[in-house]
Parts: sequence; structure tokens; C-alpha cells
Amino acid sequence: MDLTYTLRNIEPQDNAAIAKIIRSCLKEFGADKPGTVYYEESTDNLFGLYSVERSVYFIAEIEGRIIGGGGICPTKGLSEDTCELVKMYLLPEARGKGIGAALLIKCLETAKQKGFNKVYLESLPELSRAITVYEKFGFKKLNGPLGNTGHLSGVWMIKEL
Repeated sequence: MDLTYTLRNIEPQDNAAIAKIIRSCLKEFGADKPGTVYYEESTDNLFGLYSVERSVYFIAEIEGRIIGGGGICPTKGLSEDTCELVKMYLLPEARGKGIGAALLIKCLETAKQKGFNKVYLESLPELSRAITVYEKFGFKKLNGPLGNTGHLSGVWMIKEL
């Protein structure tokens, strides 16, 4: 049986559900630490956060139920041609089904459409499965951070579009 899912732009009423998913994923992997998005108030208002120019946040749904999301934004301190891949999280039951790959592809295609030439991301060593996926999509590890995300991370990656 094929899994039918939808990817769409975030709406204001999605804020609480996606914030809960992000925090549950961080907790699941032991990454619910100070300095991460787990403790940021902005995690509770992703619609507002990603309503700025050249930003977008996508929601993944199955039968109207939010199962994850991810997006891009021009983070402070990054060059004009570089955006950041942000807050890519999926519930456990949505993983390994191609939804994350589709979400990542949609983010990369949208970044290119919005005029970006590179996509940067930050992650945590605890999220090793996600890092493996990013590497499969051509992201290369960096020795340190770019821009000014203000987040605790430890893994920095970039991809040329």
C-alpha cells in the first residue's frame, strides 16, 4: 500500500502541532538541551518566523494529520546566496518512508527558485541518522559554523545547488 502524504506551506493553526513534534524529536534523541530550538519561544510561532521574505516552512501531513516539517530561510550572517535548511523533523512513524527525502527535495528546489546557490544547515551529533541523509543529498561537512544562528550544534554542513 502506498503512503499518501501532502507537503504544504505552514499556516498559523499549525504552530502548536509542529512545535510539539520538534520538541518530541529532540527529546527522543537526547538533544533537548539549552541552546537548541527546544527552548526557543520562536519554535511556538514558526508561521510568523518563516513569513519573512525568501523564507518558507513546509508541513508534511498524512490524512490531515501533521507528521513533520522543514523549511529554508536567509539566516543572519550568511551571504546573500546562501540560505539555511531549518527545523527538519518527522514523527517516528513517518520516517523511512520517503517523506523526509521529499521534504528535503522540496526545500532544495524552493531555495533554488528563491535565488539561493547554497544551502547551509546545522545539526547535532545525536541526530546521526539525519546527518547520513544530508550526506546522501550532497551536503558536505564544514569545520565550523557559518552565519549567526545562535544555536548549539556541533555539525555544520553545506550544499551547492
